[in-house]
Amino acid sequence: MLETILKFTACCRVSNFYISTSQTLDCVEHLKLIDPTDEASFKTVLKTNFVKTQRDNPRFEALYNLYFHDMAIKVETEVSEDLDIKNKILEELKSFALQSDDPILDVLMEFLSGDPHDYLGEITDIHTRVEKQQAALKSNMGQLALRLDVMLKINKLRSRVLELVKGFGENAQPETRESVEQHFAKMLDKAYEILTKEPRPENVGLKDIKNTDKKYKNIGEKPFSNLTPDEIELTREVIDQLVKKLKDIASRRFMSRNKGVLDIKKTLKDANKFQGVPVNIHYKNKPLRKGKIVTLCDISGSVWSAARFMLNILFSLQDCFSRVKSYVFVSGVCDVTDIFDKNQINDAIDKIMSEADIEYDVPTDYGETFSDFKNNHIHELNSKTTLIIIGDARSNYMNPHSEILEEMRAKCKRIIWLNPEPLNTWDTGDSEMYTYKAHVNEVRPCQNLNQLFDFIEDLIL
Repeated sequence: MLETILKFTACCRVSNFYISTSQTLDCVEHLKLIDPTDEASFKTVLKTNFVKTQRDNPRFEALYNLYFHDMAIKVETEVSEDLDIKNKILEELKSFALQSDDPILDVLMEFLSGDPHDYLGEITDIHTRVEKQQAALKSNMGQLALRLDVMLKINKLRSRVLELVKGFGENAQPETRESVEQHFAKMLDKAYEILTKEPRPENVGLKDIKNTDKKYKNIGEKPFSNLTPDEIELTREVIDQLVKKLKDIASRRFMSRNKGVLDIKKTLKDANKFQGVPVNIHYKNKPLRKGKIVTLCDISGSVWSAARFMLNILFSLQDCFSRVKSYVFVSGVCDVTDIFDKNQINDAIDKIMSEADIEYDVPTDYGETFSDFKNNHIHELNSKTTLIIIGDARSNYMNPHSEILEEMRAKCKRIIWLNPEPLNTWDTGDSEMYTYKAHVNEVRPCQNLNQLFDFIEDLIL
């Protein structure tokens, strides 16, 4: 049993589903208390010890089914003639792989033999090797080439298996030949599925906002990109009124006397004056913590028309936060916090559009942006940080690098994605919204004043 659990945890680790040594030891101890032949109990013990959050469920289920079902050999149902042919075919395939001197064929042979560890590690490593070898290539063509190579090897083994079945099963019953063919076809299909279908994290608790209150009927529903100069001025006046209102509400909330939890010691001590009756309730004077805001704004095309209003409000409300840190991007990332600190908001926006240390005339690349942010700015994220990403998620078919967004989520309190495009255009063309939604806490359309108002009120209040 211990060997089985150790092999399973090793497969999980190479698949980036980390299981600690203490979790493994606890699991082994807990298995002693149940009947391990009862699969429901067995799976429950493993899941209880290994799954840390609900987001881990899909990965655990996929690995559990692979190791304990797809890779398991059901000895009681095997016919001796079937086993004999299978073993002969495996020996021939191993000899074929050895002659080819191809590491991909070697790991596929281990997979066909019932050990998925090396194959899972090979598929997981594809992403890492692409980052190292294809650093100058922003697309995911390098990754696709490696996947294609593995796919070709799988098809090569399919053809070889069919040849060997005809040879070794020439004198066998038709049912036996069909059973052997189905066995290897099933194993190779599973290898292909692992290669092409990576399970996404289960984004439990995703706040997907689609409808907003219509506070303003005309200007409130008009997309920012379609506003006339006069409407822009009117919108700014409305935003100024909103800012004053929210600042007042936030200030009163932060200055509220009863800020902390109940102070039992002081309450009981004061109650002695009234024969033990707690007439005056005392609270611990603990001020509310202000969160930190980090904004990451796409400033390409029509996206910028929404981002400028968003940044305008956030910096007007920065008294409500401990700190506001702003970055803009098209492909790379530029820190523009100092520009906002040293200039009036409208002047700052104009400077960002002309003087920021960024290439404006390049295709938008969210994958490159996340990579740049990870390498140079991820230290700005902590457990008190709300990361707000403003963009349409259109990455011009470049590598989206959603795994970096998952790392950013693990670092901060939450990630909110504001998309200035209409909902019906999400996930069309080169949009990666479907991919990114699995790695954020909240997604909202933000293309007009009413949608922006709803978001800011939720953020502050």
